[in-house]
Amino acid sequence: MKRLRGALLLIALLSLAAGISAQTVTITYWQYFFETKVKLVDELIKNFEKANPGIKVEQVTFPYETFNQKAAASIPAGEGPDVITLFYGWLPMYVKAGYLQELPKSDFNKEYFDKNFYSFVAESVDFGGKYYSVPTAVRTLALIWNKKLFKDAGFDPEKPPKTLDELAAYARKLSKYDAQGNLVQAGMAMQPTGQGHSWIREVLFRQFGNVPYSADYKKVGYADAKAAEALKWYTDLIVKDKVGYPNFVTDDVTAFRSGKAAMNVDGSFRIAALKAVKDLEWGAAELPSHNGVKSNYASYWTHGIVDGVKGKRLEASIKFLKYITSPEVQELWLQRVGELPATPSLSEKYKEDPFISPFLKGLAYAKASLFIDEAGQRNVMVDAVDEVYLKKVDPLQALKNAAAKEQKLIDNFWK
Repeated sequence: MKRLRGALLLIALLSLAAGISAQTVTITYWQYFFETKVKLVDELIKNFEKANPGIKVEQVTFPYETFNQKAAASIPAGEGPDVITLFYGWLPMYVKAGYLQELPKSDFNKEYFDKNFYSFVAESVDFGGKYYSVPTAVRTLALIWNKKLFKDAGFDPEKPPKTLDELAAYARKLSKYDAQGNLVQAGMAMQPTGQGHSWIREVLFRQFGNVPYSADYKKVGYADAKAAEALKWYTDLIVKDKVGYPNFVTDDVTAFRSGKAAMNVDGSFRIAALKAVKDLEWGAAELPSHNGVKSNYASYWTHGIVDGVKGKRLEASIKFLKYITSPEVQELWLQRVGELPATPSLSEKYKEDPFISPFLKGLAYAKASLFIDEAGQRNVMVDAVDEVYLKKVDPLQALKNAAAKEQKLIDNFWK
């Protein structure tokens, strides 16, 4: 009799477990590997699952360099994620390819985006009145500097350069060379493959009087003398002043973190990582102006739901999407990663923070390039720098070459 009772109890427990398992919905979330983001999302998933006991979320990450290739191979085959994070510059490509499904208008519509997000976000996620993604955070650029190296060079460590002319002068004095004339300390990190291409495109071009694109970003406009002057200013720092060069000490981030570069232009997403570097005394300031003109570049990563996700998985994906873009998570994202809240009102309390404030100020006049092929368009600008730096091509001719290549990319996408 006891054995019978035990068997019946075991059957009941197994049935209960099977019932619970059958009711649990598992969704997959993809993002590229960025350590602070991965760790935070692991924590967010635990919080989400605790609040939603019937949903399990699995996080999968890939290197940035192979992320799009993985998505292109997996999503059409039905082997992709349910929720995916992608760079906003990839969004047109993902929408055109049919990788994402339109978000439900009941929750994500024009009123929702206009009310809760910066205008450049609302504009760049709108595809003819259809919305396919929502961001958690936004990023801008700032000038970061090493206070110790400033002090060693005789500069006030609390006063970074405010204009491009000052920046060039500071960079020359902060640079150091060995007996053979080789650079051993860069006055300014010069990495067009990092944030340099965006600094050139959306900041320097505009500061020198050029408008790089038409309002709809379908026509390239930087093949003129004003933009060439901006490119010359940038490449002169490499070729003429020799204050830095591409891939010095591997890259700009490594050079700055190791104290081998005195200044760099980098994004707000670097705040948490730089704060974690032992004995690194650094500061952040608004990007230097030129002739009284301020400009900045804004970008963001955004979350979408993959095409083909249906039923319970779709319901769970919408819940997770709402959670990871909520005010609660936006605040955590700023604290743990350094990226700024995508909802403007959440930034008010950080206006006096010495590290966050310069990036927030940049949002007031930032532009978000409407890419159709972010990697291809980035390479076009990097190639232009290389042509001047390595092949001694005239800056104006380099930009004419770049504009022709980029215009072809844009025309091919929209035709």
